[in-house]
Amino acid sequence: MTGAREASGLLPEEPGVYRFRDERGRVAYVGRATNLRVRVRSYWGDLADRPWLRRMTGQIDAVEVIVCASAHEAAWLERNLLERSLPRWNRLRGGTETPAWLVVDAGPRSPGLQLVFEPPSDQMAAFGPYLGFERTSLARDALLRLYPLQLTGSRPTAADRALAEARAVSPADREEFARRLRAVLGRDRTATAEAAAGLLAARDRAVARLAFETAEQVHRELAALDWLVADQRVTGCVPADLAVVGWADGTQFSLTATLGRLDRWTVREADEPAGRAASARTPGHWREFALRNAELSAVLADAQRSH
Repeated sequence: MTGAREASGLLPEEPGVYRFRDERGRVAYVGRATNLRVRVRSYWGDLADRPWLRRMTGQIDAVEVIVCASAHEAAWLERNLLERSLPRWNRLRGGTETPAWLVVDAGPRSPGLQLVFEPPSDQMAAFGPYLGFERTSLARDALLRLYPLQLTGSRPTAADRALAEARAVSPADREEFARRLRAVLGRDRTATAEAAAGLLAARDRAVARLAFETAEQVHRELAALDWLVADQRVTGCVPADLAVVGWADGTQFSLTATLGRLDRWTVREADEPAGRAASARTPGHWREFALRNAELSAVLADAQRSH
């Protein structure tokens, strides 16, 4: 227990997934964090918000972590791991958040940005999956606040016609709005920065006219959009045979895929020839991630052995 508690101070203040092992090496608990150091160290606090875990803390023998690119990626990775195997102290297999997709429909009659809960058949127009209905819905509202594609149809309702006139929107804007939506959802850096700037400006305008409820709503939409467009590579377009392997100081870190999502995580000792041979097969765009997590795994393993 002491080794795990001391090792928690070595963790980065970044988003990621953590797991605890008991003295027999069994995985006892898997969780996620927006700040790994703060979250993991909290298990040796009062646990006022997690009373069912108090007995578990005394059984923690080791901690392992994966640093992720974003809190959204950490959420998906935690879900994948829990759906594959439910440790003793976790309550739910996969969690309660609902996956969702957004579909850009630029058809002339009823254009819009649709939120759906099943993988769409039209992959060219679909973006996702995103984890969490509420955040996805708020992000959709944010995008339609900026690019009201639903008001550009050729046969609008009376209400949509009035809104379009008030916002100076016409069917001529349809393709441009659809292009901008696709760019943001495709995580184009310029497009996401422009969208964030547009929402900040909308919030400031609301504050200037003392519309504080509107300003708060826009603020929530901006946070949801940040979540939506953050890097997330562990679920979705993942090759079926993807293996992300890193090696550092006698420790091999591996994260491998099943059915389009990374969900198998192993950390083990490996000699240098075997570890470097395995890591050499990792795709280039994953190597920085793999090496970072292998190095951290090695540091944690060494710290916990010393106790």
